[in-house]
Amino acid sequence: MSRIGKLPIPIPGGAKVTIKDRTIRVEGPKGTLTRDLHPKVQLEVKDDAIHVTVAKDKDRAAQGLVRSLVNNMVVGVTAGFERVLEVSGIGYRASVSGSTLNLNLGFSHPVDFPLPKGVEADVDKNNAIRLKSFDKELLGQTAASIRSLRPPEPYKGKGIKYSDERIQRKAGKTGAAV
Repeated sequence: MSRIGKLPIPIPGGAKVTIKDRTIRVEGPKGTLTRDLHPKVQLEVKDDAIHVTVAKDKDRAAQGLVRSLVNNMVVGVTAGFERVLEVSGIGYRASVSGSTLNLNLGFSHPVDFPLPKGVEADVDKNNAIRLKSFDKELLGQTAASIRSLRPPEPYKGKGIKYSDERIQRKAGKTGAAV
């Protein structure tokens, strides 16, 4: 039984929700998001809240999923989302020029990562990349793509990691006496 799916989604003052056919459109000060709805889930707007319902009990998992996705849409267009990546390693640097993230990651060449439309980046102290967007899915995919350019390695911890990620460190090789 989905307890998350039963909760109504409050609509803040700056957001506008439109449900037409099997599509929901959420507009706010940060942007506009649209999504096709799951066929077994119904949405209705009443009393400045969105209510998610299902016809059968066996579809409760879809109810919780759709409720979370729509809630992320509402929060994104009103408040937005943020993800922070840390670049660690000697000579590893990041900078932003326009809509391109320039990275020096120990390769023989700098890496230029074009940011998708709707994602903004700031760099603090050459090693903290702060990504901002109103679309949570696009933000997560962009952060994962940047991290995959040089994932953190377990011996020295060099690479790109999420700020809240903990890297399990390994002991290095030890010299054996002959």
